[in-house]
Amino acid sequence: MRLTALFTIPRVLRHSDAIGADLPPDDAVVLDAPDSSLRAALAAAAAGDHAPAAELLAGTRRHAQWERRDTVVSRLARASLHHPGWLDSWLEASPEDPDAVLVKADQYVYQAWQIRTGARARHVEADQFKAFHAVLRDAVPVISAAAELNPDDPVPWRIALTQARGIQAPREVFDTYLAEANERDPHHEGCHVQALQYLCAKWFGSHEEMFAFAERAAEQAPPGSRLHALPLQAVVEYLIADEETPGPDPYTPRAEAAVARAQALSESYAPGDREAAGFRNHLAMVLWSMNRYEEALTAFRSIGVHATTFPWTYFGEARAEFLEARSDTRVELAMKVPFFSPSPKPPATGAPDWERELAPRSLAIASTGPTEVAQAALICGHSLRTAPAGSSHTYVEIVPDPVRGKRAALLPEDPLTSAADNFTTAEDWPALILHRTPERGSFTLLHRGKKVAEHSWETAAPAADHTEATANAAALARVYEIADPRPLAHILRATGDPARHQSELVAALGLPPLPEGYGGEQEILAGLPGARVLVRRGFLAGMRDTLTTRDGVHPGTPPPAEPHPARWWVLRGLALPVFTAAAVYAWWTPDIGWFRSTVSSAVALYVAAQLLRAVRRRPVSSSRPPAAS
Repeated sequence: MRLTALFTIPRVLRHSDAIGADLPPDDAVVLDAPDSSLRAALAAAAAGDHAPAAELLAGTRRHAQWERRDTVVSRLARASLHHPGWLDSWLEASPEDPDAVLVKADQYVYQAWQIRTGARARHVEADQFKAFHAVLRDAVPVISAAAELNPDDPVPWRIALTQARGIQAPREVFDTYLAEANERDPHHEGCHVQALQYLCAKWFGSHEEMFAFAERAAEQAPPGSRLHALPLQAVVEYLIADEETPGPDPYTPRAEAAVARAQALSESYAPGDREAAGFRNHLAMVLWSMNRYEEALTAFRSIGVHATTFPWTYFGEARAEFLEARSDTRVELAMKVPFFSPSPKPPATGAPDWERELAPRSLAIASTGPTEVAQAALICGHSLRTAPAGSSHTYVEIVPDPVRGKRAALLPEDPLTSAADNFTTAEDWPALILHRTPERGSFTLLHRGKKVAEHSWETAAPAADHTEATANAAALARVYEIADPRPLAHILRATGDPARHQSELVAALGLPPLPEGYGGEQEILAGLPGARVLVRRGFLAGMRDTLTTRDGVHPGTPPPAEPHPARWWVLRGLALPVFTAAAVYAWWTPDIGWFRSTVSSAVALYVAAQLLRAVRRRPVSSSRPPAAS
């Protein structure tokens, strides 16, 4: 570790919690979240009903909403790979329906790419390539039928451009398809994105040709068009090529111009706008890779909860990569703030949407009584509210503290998970921690302080991987002593309704039902019979109460700290610089021995610790401390 890193670590610990405090929490972030109408169509399709999808696509066709139509077709095609029955019945009932045929055409292309995977060609097996090309060839008559059934629609030509790239069609074919797409909609984003992929260096073009195409499209695009961010996608393709260039990078000026154009476009959209999420995710990724962290934080703020698959999937699991880049941005900015400077505050733009509606609602169900939970949680670093759940379980939720504890600020996980991680350590009983947002539901199972299983459902996400779901189901069955894990695996692979799947899992595990109000307000246990608050303690106080509290007795509330008089502050405020100066002089002067130097340093540190502890006890917000019952 470099010496400079030792000086930046305290800055990170002090400031990273405040920088980006207005960003939505990790659990609120959803990948490719659909709007309400598309969500309803996807949920109905998963249940076998194609009527909402048919109605939605018919509306986009009647009103020539080609960008919207492209998005809907793409999501429905991906969903049909996991639940094909609804599309088959739709085509059986209406084989000439231009909307159903269009979804089928796109399904072929997504199926082909699922076989091939997104790996570079050198990492794809010969059998995969053979199957990939076979499916793409089967798609040709379906794509042609979709284009003939709706001649004004550019979306079949977006699919044709993707298919042409996959079968390595010659440039003449590509030019013909692009011309057909432009004739129907010269500014269609989906067609231009697929054309850019064909022209990038990893496929059949070059960096120069790719940038020239993207910049030309942006120059010709009308005001507000998302094509103004197409050069930014060229920058992403250039960055992931990861090529060494001797001397100055020739594409740096073009990359900076692309960023500036995308930033101007982003400012024309409202914060958190779903329509701008695609290019804003590209913007955040590019700014982060350029080490322009302040601008990257602004981009992450504008994204809100709407992470997208691209470009993050280039680096791994898309949602995890998004969250990691966002966290890294906060850390990098914290490293630049002097330790004794006040932590930066977010822009005064009012409460963001996620704070009112999308912040995760969290609840834990511990398989033991409230007293046992309270005794185990004395040093967890958080204030908790517990309530009896039946005769042998306990509901647990976080009670916000007016002053955040040191350990709470340092722990990377959400408060309830980190608290449960602590209070389940060395205990035989498990705790199931549940999180819910409007788009997402998840759980983490902790047993003896270790994560045994975790899983999430999203409204429009495909079914979970079978192997992963089976492994998590087996872990749940083992902890809760369930003989057959298959019903659990079925629940984990369910799609469409995260809230319902959470409730079904809780019932299948034999746990008490989720309390009324869960998923609504942040704190819901206060009104339940027997609810009590366990007030946060410092580490030493928690250790003391752990050793002195008798088994079977609920820990009491520690007495509030008495405020220090003005004389106390004055004396220690004067003592700190005196002893600090004495310590510096003692270590600087060779005639003073190590013992007196150490003593003066220890006294200075002790006085500093007293002052810091007293300052931290002073409330930093207007919220009232929790009332213990």
